[in-house]
Amino acid sequence: MRRRVDESVASKRNEEKGVKNKVQVQTRSSWWVWVKRALIALCTLYVTTPFVLRLFPSVMQYLVYKHAVTYFVDLSRPSDLGLNHTVNMYLTSEEGVTLGVWLTVPEQKWKESQGKGLEWYEQSLGDGSPVFIYFHGNTGNRAAPHRVGVANVLSSLGYHAVVIDYRGFGDSTGEPTQDGLTTDALYLYHWVRARSKDSPVFIWGHSLGTAVSSGIAVILQEKGNPVDAVILEGAFTAGKLQKGQPHPFTWYYWRFPYIQYYFSLDSIEANKLELSNVENLKKMRTPLMILHSKDDHMAPFWMAEELYNTAKSAMKSEEKVQLVAFDGSHGYLHNGLYRDPALPNYIREFVQSVAK
Repeated sequence: MRRRVDESVASKRNEEKGVKNKVQVQTRSSWWVWVKRALIALCTLYVTTPFVLRLFPSVMQYLVYKHAVTYFVDLSRPSDLGLNHTVNMYLTSEEGVTLGVWLTVPEQKWKESQGKGLEWYEQSLGDGSPVFIYFHGNTGNRAAPHRVGVANVLSSLGYHAVVIDYRGFGDSTGEPTQDGLTTDALYLYHWVRARSKDSPVFIWGHSLGTAVSSGIAVILQEKGNPVDAVILEGAFTAGKLQKGQPHPFTWYYWRFPYIQYYFSLDSIEANKLELSNVENLKKMRTPLMILHSKDDHMAPFWMAEELYNTAKSAMKSEEKVQLVAFDGSHGYLHNGLYRDPALPNYIREFVQSVAK
């Protein structure tokens, strides 16, 4: 009798063990199915992307101007990001294009600014304090941490900071193009100049914004309305791209075999993508400061050196051009220079040198 009970218990245990093993096998099988699906999806994406770019050059617009990458924040409320002395406004650069802009006043005006409207902020631009217009890079919007960081640095120094989202970026309407970005930048510059009175106006460009900045600096110079000075942060050298040369803003594709063939001149020229910092600096006579981290992973440091040498040669002066290099050990890469404790001093000294 006991043997039958033992055999029954053993049989039951074997059945349970068999069920458990079957469940484990099914779980492993299900997990492997999802892994295979993910690998197939990645391979499909890798294979099809180049052909899409080849067949539809306009897709390049969304790779260069990553305006579809957003930060989930209410851009009409800069105070949510700690910018308590900032007003949000919307300007119309041309018919059908509305631009989202933040205007941050100097930190010492924090209490005075509370409860004030747009008119007060506009009038404050003429208080004699330097005004910085900031043109950002090709991803996201004006709420990105490093852009808020730059506005805070400038405000702490007693300067105004005007930060724009180009057309198609953030809550600005329209679609970005090189000509469109130039139009937006020039419009904002003239808008600021009309209100700044005798306050000096500086342009600060980062990444893609360096090409925008140097470009309008040359245009304004040629029209007899030059900007007081320019700062280029994380700048690229590339002018019109040569055959076989990869576009800087597709850097994450460079490592893939044969991918450069598909980033053809047809794709690039379809969007008139020209990064003309080198050509612009050959013409520019505006005081210039170049900020660059030695560990910049998107714009290698040699680019900053080439731009510095180009500008110095064009201006025939070492006093009007400065190159400030940040050690790579800090890990600032392409976007982190605003965190450097020495940055405020560099900016202050540059502003003072321009005022002399």
